[in-house]
Amino acid sequence: GYSEPGAGSDLASLRCTAVRDGDDFLVTGQKVWTSYGDLSDWMFVLVRTSSDGRKQAGITFLLVDLDTEGVHVEPTRLISGKSPFCETFFDNARVPVANVVGDVDGGWTVAKAVLEFERSTHGEVFSTAGTSEESPLVSAARRYVGSDAGGRIADAVVRDAVARSEMDRACFELTIARIAAARKPGDPPGAESSLLKVYASEFNMRRKHLATGIAGPQALGWEGDGFDDDELDGTRDWLRSRGNSIEGGTSEVQLNIIAKRVLGLPD
Repeated sequence: GYSEPGAGSDLASLRCTAVRDGDDFLVTGQKVWTSYGDLSDWMFVLVRTSSDGRKQAGITFLLVDLDTEGVHVEPTRLISGKSPFCETFFDNARVPVANVVGDVDGGWTVAKAVLEFERSTHGEVFSTAGTSEESPLVSAARRYVGSDAGGRIADAVVRDAVARSEMDRACFELTIARIAAARKPGDPPGAESSLLKVYASEFNMRRKHLATGIAGPQALGWEGDGFDDDELDGTRDWLRSRGNSIEGGTSEVQLNIIAKRVLGLPD
């Protein structure tokens, strides 16, 4: 319950409001990109509880039961053909004040902490090569390009591209491990989570693009005969990956955070 139609990268401009009414808030507004909102029981929502002072100061972090009267969830169809994201609408939905996490008007601090954990998770998810002994890219290359007499990927250009991708993945996983090892027990992720998130997004998009290139025409199927399930899933995964540089905070926003909070560059 973060982004809104008019508040994405500039999240602090959110306009979903929560007006105090006794022991409850009346929540009105809209959220977008609610992951699996149609399958969820609860969500957390950033709401505007005050317009005084800096825009970050009047935001509250609120837990909302999705069965609450006045809450409506509508799936959003993506370019991949799937609908993991949703729009969520609030029409005077009554939510107990007791559901506030942290302090009223103090939700921005909670929201930033949650985002740091989310961005760290992006890095860990996108860095994994899969559970099989052989990389999915290597398996795809052997399937569509073949192997030479020495057992190597037959096409030298494809072999080079796959090797580069695998080296990038290995270095990235070592970076994740190094950051985790340096963090003291109980410490939350810091600004370095933005580094993990932006690299993970760009790396995953490159990896999916390379996979479709290796598969060639077999990566262009949508439905019908001539393609197996793995190929059809691969097409959708490639299209879905284009959203990686937007979700969880755009790559441009992450680069600004890295510049200011990691490198200490001036505004």
